[in-house]
Amino acid sequence: MLEIFKEICLDRNSAAPLYQQLFEILREMIENGRLLHDTRLPSIREFARLLGVNQVTVVTAFRHLEENGFANSRSGSGTYVAGLLQRLPAKAENPLLQDELYPQAENSFMQNDQILINENTINFASATPTSDLFPVDNFKIVLNEVLDRDKGNAFSYHESQGFLPLRESITGLIAKDRLDFSVEDINIISGAQQGIDIIAKALIHPGDCIMTESPTYTGAVAVFKSRNAQLVDVAMQPGGPDMNLLEYTVKKYRPKFMYTIPSFQNPTSYSYTNEKRKALLGLADRYDFFIVEDDYVSDLDFDHQGYLPLKALDARGRVILIKSFSKLFMPGLRLGFMVVPPQLSQDLLTAKHTTDISTSGLVQRAFDLYIRKGYWNSHFDFMYKIYKTRYEKMTDALDKYLPSTCSCIKPGGGLNIWISLPAGFHVTNLLHMAAASDIAFAPGTIFHTGNTPDAANNLRLSFAAVQTDKIEAGLEKLCSLIGRLSSTIYPSSNTPVF
Repeated sequence: MLEIFKEICLDRNSAAPLYQQLFEILREMIENGRLLHDTRLPSIREFARLLGVNQVTVVTAFRHLEENGFANSRSGSGTYVAGLLQRLPAKAENPLLQDELYPQAENSFMQNDQILINENTINFASATPTSDLFPVDNFKIVLNEVLDRDKGNAFSYHESQGFLPLRESITGLIAKDRLDFSVEDINIISGAQQGIDIIAKALIHPGDCIMTESPTYTGAVAVFKSRNAQLVDVAMQPGGPDMNLLEYTVKKYRPKFMYTIPSFQNPTSYSYTNEKRKALLGLADRYDFFIVEDDYVSDLDFDHQGYLPLKALDARGRVILIKSFSKLFMPGLRLGFMVVPPQLSQDLLTAKHTTDISTSGLVQRAFDLYIRKGYWNSHFDFMYKIYKTRYEKMTDALDKYLPSTCSCIKPGGGLNIWISLPAGFHVTNLLHMAAASDIAFAPGTIFHTGNTPDAANNLRLSFAAVQTDKIEAGLEKLCSLIGRLSSTIYPSSNTPVF
């Protein structure tokens, strides 16, 4: 490690004091990632001897590093490079990903389970649209019309199952996905997260086995754990899990249900083939378990792959479909729906009633009118075009800049790209280096439910919250940082040896 410090050259003819020069050189080495978080700096005596300066020069430079948040001293241990959060000004920190729960995040880059950004951050971390895309004007029109039309009735309690006209409108929306259901099958919920919680409340008893994919949406994992469920997982792969392994897991653990995101899965964006969808339904019937299908962005099928929802193939009442409007509409409205098998309907309605009695009546009435006026279809087309453009911009940039040591599969839809990094790659170091360059992403570790071997070697890039014109520059910079870190693992070659 001393080799990197031997490169430091101080100019004794400069007007700048030697301690100031040393401080600036070390600061630059930290900011550009040459000195990583938690790196131990040489001792004061060692550094003074190495540079040929007196110890006061080193002490003063170290003190400046600490005062500016670039280093911290540990009693009896030495001086270490500080983490990013110690260098960010408090006023620049803003919470990100309010709708995504990251209970497993343990690194100092996160605070209160949320990634921190500043106003200049190129945001590849959030899979939620930015507020400039919200259809505020049209929604204001329907809100005012509902208030004029329904008066105080708009604020009364509604039946727990949901506002009947809205359920009728939703049956029309989902018909294009070959989902032919009546209003009695539809349950309105306050967002997908509530739907998951209601299902868990109604179906899970302590010790019940619940199966998930790995990696998966951590908000669901948090709910299942809160019900004291036993979690087992199967590795998510392009095209869906290995069905033989999935069947073995089902036979061994006999899950109450499987939680799955079969189309453009979060975080990987991998999708089950239609053959694997049918095979999963067959396993559910054979081994008597339910399937919770979380459909959050199947509509964003840019390559027109035509994946069928599991619920559209469900002839035996095995699938509970959850669908949210958060990623395409306004997430703060907290609006979604479930399609529920008849044999589970009463249990889920009871759980919904004990949760919040009913979803906001005003929101339901306004969204129903929004659909009936044709605003939803035009807004969806608007969002689809924006997301498709960003997807193409991101995949083109990755083709151009992603180092050969890494890989990714183009999913053809969704909101995310899953990057696989070389073995031994330090994602936490990349987090700090990227943040210092005003780039945010979601590390793969936070999405894994178990001890998956490659859990530390992935990252999720989302394009929902990043402006189109910033995607290429942001990815060029991020890929450069990845390449720099990869070279420290495989210094003699651009290709890892396995």
